[in-house]
Amino acid sequence: MNTVALAGNPNSGKSSIFNQLTGLRQKVANFPGVTVEKKSGKLQLPDGEEIVLVDFPGAYSLYPNSEDERVVLNVLANPASENFPDAVVYVADLTNLDKHFLLLTQINDLGLPCILALNMADTAVEQGIVADKQQLSEFLQMPVLSVSGRTGEGIGKLKEAISAILQSRKTNAPLYPPGPMEVNTLTQVQQLLGIENAYRALLVAHHAQKLPHLKEREKADVNHICEVEGFNGLRLQIVETMHRFELFTPILQKAISKKAEKISFSDRLDNVLTQPILAPIIFFGVMFVVFQAMFAWAAYPMDWIESSFGWLSEVLKEKLPSGWLTDLLTEGILSGLGGIVVFVPQIAILFFLVTLLEEVGYMSRAVFIFDRVMQQFGLNGRSVVALVSGGACAIPAIMSTRTIGNWKERLITILVTPLISCSARIPVYTVLIGFVVPSKRVLGVFNAQGLAFMGLYLMGIVAALGSAWVLKKILKSTEPSWLMMQLPPYRLPVWRNVGITIWEKTSAFVLSAGKVILVASVILWGLASFGPSAKMEAAEAKATLVAQQKNLDETATSNLVASYKIEASFAGHLGKFIEPVIKPLGFDWKIGIALITSFAAREVFVATMATIYSIGNSDDEGTVHNRLAQARNPATGEKVYNAATSASLLVFYVFALQCMSTLAVVRRETNSWKWPLVQFLFMGLLAYFGSWIAFHLLV
Repeated sequence: MNTVALAGNPNSGKSSIFNQLTGLRQKVANFPGVTVEKKSGKLQLPDGEEIVLVDFPGAYSLYPNSEDERVVLNVLANPASENFPDAVVYVADLTNLDKHFLLLTQINDLGLPCILALNMADTAVEQGIVADKQQLSEFLQMPVLSVSGRTGEGIGKLKEAISAILQSRKTNAPLYPPGPMEVNTLTQVQQLLGIENAYRALLVAHHAQKLPHLKEREKADVNHICEVEGFNGLRLQIVETMHRFELFTPILQKAISKKAEKISFSDRLDNVLTQPILAPIIFFGVMFVVFQAMFAWAAYPMDWIESSFGWLSEVLKEKLPSGWLTDLLTEGILSGLGGIVVFVPQIAILFFLVTLLEEVGYMSRAVFIFDRVMQQFGLNGRSVVALVSGGACAIPAIMSTRTIGNWKERLITILVTPLISCSARIPVYTVLIGFVVPSKRVLGVFNAQGLAFMGLYLMGIVAALGSAWVLKKILKSTEPSWLMMQLPPYRLPVWRNVGITIWEKTSAFVLSAGKVILVASVILWGLASFGPSAKMEAAEAKATLVAQQKNLDETATSNLVASYKIEASFAGHLGKFIEPVIKPLGFDWKIGIALITSFAAREVFVATMATIYSIGNSDDEGTVHNRLAQARNPATGEKVYNAATSASLLVFYVFALQCMSTLAVVRRETNSWKWPLVQFLFMGLLAYFGSWIAFHLLV
């Protein structure tokens, strides 16, 4: 089956063309050996042939400055690559064509059959831009078509052109002839590695040390040839780039005609949206709307999902015979599935809004506005979106870092995003904050507990930026950290792209991260439900006797039995086991159990404490607060939840990574268990020592 690549600069509308050609017949994976995402899809041509269409990452040149660009180079420099194309469809923005020809002419010189698709033809008409396709075709010696990823204009002709070029396999003469000083080097490299194409040999000579398909011996031999022949890669890159611009700029000036220059709508809008003082205010206003929408819009479907799973669980408990198998199904598997599906509304809403902002062109401006500030912390302008989104949920926020091209900056963003307090921490904060800060007015206006609540969020933000700065010093990367991007014109969104993006992101989470979450949820259920049989039976008998003595009703008895049994369970034993470690933080074994069980999700803390303390309605946070307020240390008689212990616990939950789903997503995004482990350990240490300091300051 033939493979055709879609190539082009970022913001060329390449993804829109890909979606027009493949629709939902596409899948997402990673390029071999890297975490860069690869989209591929099946396309049936007019002659009946089915091909594989691969959407290459956006790139500006075959002299890469980012991981995305390096992937394009690695594939095109290695004809044996599994993703090496039989032909290339090069997508270029007709409204900014001069910026797209560098990479096009480089790909052309690799001897691959090419088609130039001039995208955004509808926008070009609106701006009075006319392209002489015949003149461009004669210069490039390849088919040139006008298309629109927005309206679908020209897509049928593009399919016909792909079919024709695969049949003809026509290649073109190189546009860049190597200079006399390079010929000897290229000849020897071609002979050494059996490379037929001269320009591919030139790229290999320049990039040999970083090309993964070359063996170490081959890299050494190429390096030796370059040293002997005096091959200067940097000089070559400059000379080649200048030569290409000198070659195609006069042609473009003749082939492209424009109306008289005037201030465009995008320029007028940018005078406001990128203004140094107004820009940050507008951005945070937009992000506030996104943040609020994720809370407000997701609340109803999330409540419905939770209630549906709760209802289904109750129905199954009534219909199925009692026993461990029914408990596994209702409390383990269904609970795990609910923990997966409940995040879907937030993920869908986040990516709907972020994709909408991307489609209209605003997110590129946000990246431009904050890039300089973020780089001081080892981050990227695009990191702002992830950090703000982390206030709702770290899972979709981490998934949104795929837009960050620099590997180091993307990794740092992934590692620090969970430090931003997410919505799952809110129940914990609500229950505990009253033990630390009394409910009173400050300056007659502000609620003291509300200010403390805001302080917890601020603590997470400071920790995220501080950790990013430290990681910037530790992590090493040879990739440049500057930002190079083209600001696209503002335009109406392509709803097809929005819909496909939402589908991709939500299905990727459910199918990939969901597997890990489900397995871990079942394991946690087992730990909390089972224990040494003799101790579990004794605990149940003791609880039943106490309930009879106190004349407790059925619900209270059930909760009391559960609290005794959880102490005797394997989870209870784990709580007792870790008690010596957490005791310096002011925590007892019951809090230890809550720490363990809340690894399923932070908000499980409240439900766990409700069960342990035999509370009838575990969803009533006020009741939980009152019951915790009455809890006393049996040895000393002092209150368990005093200001010191509660502050320590609050600090722990601000910093600790207690979310399996987040770890699962980090594993998927980094394609390694190394970074989730590093993330878990450094956040765990931060939480432990932060809690220790808070406890001993207030004790």
